[in-house]
Amino acid sequence: MARINLLPWREELRKERMVRFYTMLGVAAVCIGVVVGLVHYHFEERISYQNARNQYIEQQNALLDKKIRRIKEIEKEKEKLLSRMRAIEQLQTSRPVIVHLFDELVTTLPEGVFLEDISQKGDKITVRGVARSNARVSNFMRNVEASEWVTSPTLDVIETRAADGRRLSKFTLRMQQVQIKNPEDEGTES
Repeated sequence: MARINLLPWREELRKERMVRFYTMLGVAAVCIGVVVGLVHYHFEERISYQNARNQYIEQQNALLDKKIRRIKEIEKEKEKLLSRMRAIEQLQTSRPVIVHLFDELVTTLPEGVFLEDISQKGDKITVRGVARSNARVSNFMRNVEASEWVTSPTLDVIETRAADGRRLSKFTLRMQQVQIKNPEDEGTES
């Protein structure tokens, strides 16, 4: 005889399939959750690593900025020292020039001419003095023109006054200092 199963087997099969489906769905959800968690953890680690690197770079930049400021300060000090050294060297090299200049003024000064004031700005020299006559002032100008240390005399003012029964000429004379090369300097340059 044939067996006939009248039990609702399709219903049980459907329930069994549903249980398997939800079980597989749960396992898949757990696997996806684990994968998402691992990916999230990985990226969080990468972000924190990059933030640590960025912080390190910022610290090093701050240190370099301090060093750059210090270097600039040292460069400014260096420039100040170099300018002082150049000024001292210039004074050292111009010391004999002043001696020659005063010696030249003494040798160009004719008898009867007296200097009251000498001032210099750069290579321009201004001389104020008194002479017994205008001719002596002219003689002084000719001597200055013939000098090798001063040249280009220009008479600004000459006033004639009577003092103590004598006639005196007050004058202001401008001249230019000649820059003469030192033979020692020329030998060291070549």
